[in-house]
Amino acid sequence: MFGKLFKKKEKQEIELFAPVDGDVIPLEEVPDPVFAEKMMGDGIAIKPSNGKVVSPVDGDIVQAFPTKHAVGIKADNGAEILIHIGLETVSLDGEGFTIHVKEGDKVKKGDALVDVDLDVVSEKAADTVTPMLITNMSDIEALNKQDVNQVRASEDVVITVK
Repeated sequence: MFGKLFKKKEKQEIELFAPVDGDVIPLEEVPDPVFAEKMMGDGIAIKPSNGKVVSPVDGDIVQAFPTKHAVGIKADNGAEILIHIGLETVSLDGEGFTIHVKEGDKVKKGDALVDVDLDVVSEKAADTVTPMLITNMSDIEALNKQDVNQVRASEDVVITVK
């Protein structure tokens, strides 16, 4: 009778899909220690082949940076995901980025987040590599990176998280 009331709720496993088309690189190989040393969380990085960045999961936008270079999403299972487009792109102050979401928006996997002019980013920032991190690792039971090399946005699973 009270089994459901006192039973510990099991975390739901979710799949995170690629947020952008491109080549997956291990986070440890990102040429920025903040990402390579996992100071902000664990995940993967993608060297984008185009500038269409989409939601990797269903959830809520919890951060839409005014500089348009990064978006934070809280997945339905509580995982907090940061997509950081390029390295040292905050200094572009939005140049080359068109953001399609704002804080509080609900998104579905594949919804447009940001359009990026990769030529501008390539010319004016350190790199176009785009890390996708789980930032609340202390709340995560398991994170499994898929063994994939080349991915298509919203089609290929890159991480499962519980």
